[in-house]
Amino acid sequence: PVKPLLPQTESLDAKKICVVIDLDETLVHSSFKPVGNADFVIPVEIEGTIHQVYVLKRPHVDEFLKRMGELFECVLFTASLSKYADPVSDMLDKWGAFRKRLFRESCVFHQGNYVKDLSRLGRDLNKVIIIDNSPVSYIFHPENAVPVVSWFDDKSDTELLNLIPFFERLSKADDIYPFL
Repeated sequence: PVKPLLPQTESLDAKKICVVIDLDETLVHSSFKPVGNADFVIPVEIEGTIHQVYVLKRPHVDEFLKRMGELFECVLFTASLSKYADPVSDMLDKWGAFRKRLFRESCVFHQGNYVKDLSRLGRDLNKVIIIDNSPVSYIFHPENAVPVVSWFDDKSDTELLNLIPFFERLSKADDIYPFL
């Protein structure tokens, strides 16, 4: 059998729903072009050259991650490479909301796309949710998805803020499917 992507749940998280959260265009938007209003700049080495990556945080991401970390077993799952996504997560997740981080090598390459196969996590699927802006990411488990609109730079975006009350209700559920 294939080893699950996640370790056994910490006792603290044993009864909690596992929420898989995407990074790019869900929580942040990154660019190789200089952006004056970047929230942070990450140096990333690509083929021997250091590139500066300019990262913008989606509005309300701090509040969202803090609350999600209190309510759920949160897992960052991105199709990006760890050398980029790890330092971004270090800057973004000040509360330690992410219990685990999964990167491109944990995705399944399917018909030219990186798919996040939730059945490989090692969690009951009726206690797993994925928040992602890209439907192809959850093509194997659309019934577990909470889709979000792709975010690039709209300062008036309230998508993450609007999701908090929904997730507060959901956090008490034994089974996610009636809620989705």
